[in-house]
Amino acid sequence: MQSFADQCLYMAQTILGHNIDSIASDGSISPVEGENSRNDEPGHAALALGEYFRATGQSALNDVDIVDLSARCITAQVFNEEHLENGLAYSALGLLSFGPSKDRNQVWERLLEPTREELDRKLLERSDYVDHYQAFNIAKAVTRYSLGLSKKDETGKLIDRFLERLTSQGTGGYLDDKPSSMGGFGGVFDIYGVMSFVFIRQALQLHANMHLRERKLPSLRTSAEKYIKLLPDMVRQDGLGWAYGTSIGAYGQMHLISLLLQALRDNWFSQDQIPLYSGILRRLFFYFFATYIDQEHGFLVIRDNQRNTIDRHTTRMANFDAARYLCQWSRLAKSLGDLPEFPEPAPKRASRLISFDRSQKKEHCLFIYKEPNSGLALQLPLVGKGNDAATPSLAFPHCPGIFDHPAQTYLPIMVPELTFGEHVTVPSFYGKRCTTGLGLRQSVFFRYEQPELITVGEKMVNGLGSCKVNWTFAGTKITCEFLYQVRQQFQLDRFRYMLAIAGPHQHYQLPTTFTLGAEGLRAQVVKDDFQAVWGETEDVTEDPAYRTVQGNVYYLQTLQRDHPLIMRPGQQYRLSLEFEPDIAFAGE
Repeated sequence: MQSFADQCLYMAQTILGHNIDSIASDGSISPVEGENSRNDEPGHAALALGEYFRATGQSALNDVDIVDLSARCITAQVFNEEHLENGLAYSALGLLSFGPSKDRNQVWERLLEPTREELDRKLLERSDYVDHYQAFNIAKAVTRYSLGLSKKDETGKLIDRFLERLTSQGTGGYLDDKPSSMGGFGGVFDIYGVMSFVFIRQALQLHANMHLRERKLPSLRTSAEKYIKLLPDMVRQDGLGWAYGTSIGAYGQMHLISLLLQALRDNWFSQDQIPLYSGILRRLFFYFFATYIDQEHGFLVIRDNQRNTIDRHTTRMANFDAARYLCQWSRLAKSLGDLPEFPEPAPKRASRLISFDRSQKKEHCLFIYKEPNSGLALQLPLVGKGNDAATPSLAFPHCPGIFDHPAQTYLPIMVPELTFGEHVTVPSFYGKRCTTGLGLRQSVFFRYEQPELITVGEKMVNGLGSCKVNWTFAGTKITCEFLYQVRQQFQLDRFRYMLAIAGPHQHYQLPTTFTLGAEGLRAQVVKDDFQAVWGETEDVTEDPAYRTVQGNVYYLQTLQRDHPLIMRPGQQYRLSLEFEPDIAFAGE
């Protein structure tokens, strides 16, 4: 993997070269035009510079002293008035990247005494987190002990606590990034679980006590492998990885690439598994490289006139994180040496139900379907939405380029939205009796029930009625059915069901990137007891609110009923649609 290592390092140098000028003399980061800076950006920049030093051993980049830049960024992060656990953890690992002890750490020597004292104090401060922020606690503990700021090492205890909560907060052993103990609905099983393992493993690699690292790796492996085993069915033929939930897009690709490279370095795969996961790794990287890197100018593009992402991800922060990951990939690839080129295994049909959590109250899961002839690959999540817009977590088949959704704006994409007064409900976020199996004519189905309706804000509406959902997949033909059972008479004020017609980025794409052909989704309403009608197709090509993390949404199609309907107890109301999308490729 030497050429891969060199390519990653070259891209990292180019991205850093475009962004180090944004670091001011006080360590703050100036934003790109049209964006605002985040207060944790100095920490991200410090870790990117630290990883560059680890990858090259060089203390200068483009005649700029990165040791001095790192000291400035760490100082800015440490003295930030807002308590930012993530920025502090990133800056702590950035400092540790320059040396395992403060006596031989060039950046520590540049820090003024007030900065050292404040850093010591803030590394000692710790809140008990039940989400991915616990990974930041672990990084702080690693730094404090490794630099000799504390004789007591809390790293092992914090890792054990993190792993224990994976099973206490969900029966599947995956990370619930916003469990109900935080005051919400819970069940947020998204890409932050992968990010947590990558960050913890990176912190352990910098730990001064290698014996602790060796003791904790088997436990981390047991849990991290749950995510790794999803990837053969999850990653598409064109290389797109995690497709639902918050923080997908460029970050989703980077987290998965890092997880696989760390696993390869740690010898987690048997010899017969290496060809499979090496092929997945190549596809993930090629998709990331072609989709998010401006190869002409050399920087990461997460937001432009055709794509968007969540507000928490600024362009500066994403570029520093990309440089950090690329440096890390270069180091890991060099440690692996030359891996032989393996032929890609023939794609196989797959349908799989992954249970994240199964309790008496509710269930959370993910249904994955892959059809090898067309390459169609779907991820249908039944998970909580967390704090961001609901659309990325709605229970419909996520398949960018075919079934798309805006990155930031809520729309009831491929799910019926029923409004009763102040309650806006969608059949998503949780289920009961989630099952999958074989249907007629080699089809597969995914079914679940909702005993109580739930709002877009994840609030249960007790007593109104229930909903049963059935998705059927046969080749590229998809059928969805939503059956509502009413318990008491009430007035339905509004009904909506929406489709987004989108496409990949017109410039940043692979020839094999999926898109819709001329015939589109070929949607057909089979049964509609709500008596809704298709509205006029809405052109949103120029509206920045309707951009995906990959490309632009061009049109919205809405099946709607905008006048009241009295829903009567004891009656069933059914909505059923069929789709057979015209699947094409961007290079055609």
